[in-house]
Amino acid sequence: MITLSEARKLALTLPEVEEKSHFNQPDFRVKGKIFAVLHAERNEIMVKLSIIDQSVFCAIDKSVIYPVPGGWGRKGATLINLKKVRRGIFMDALITAWKTTAPVKLVAKYYPGPS
Repeated sequence: MITLSEARKLALTLPEVEEKSHFNQPDFRVKGKIFAVLHAERNEIMVKLSIIDQSVFCAIDKSVIYPVPGGWGRKGATLINLKKVRRGIFMDALITAWKTTAPVKLVAKYYPGPS
């Protein structure tokens, strides 16, 4: 389980991340682009993944990680249930979302080697 406070702190530990607001929800951005949005009222976080990464993470447990309903979900928007997710899986998904969104040079700077 990840608390809302922990989710926020962990997101802010990633390189060059800033917290802003998206439709009155805390969001996390790298170079101005959103990679995660915290949905406090539902104890969930939405992360922006590629379709392939989304399928891998959702295969772990669909009651914990699942596509956002509708069109955004078909484009990689993925919800994580913070009450059920393990810390390691959460961080893997969060870092993957960061890498999906950050510019290539920034990813190479902080995460050198194969992606």
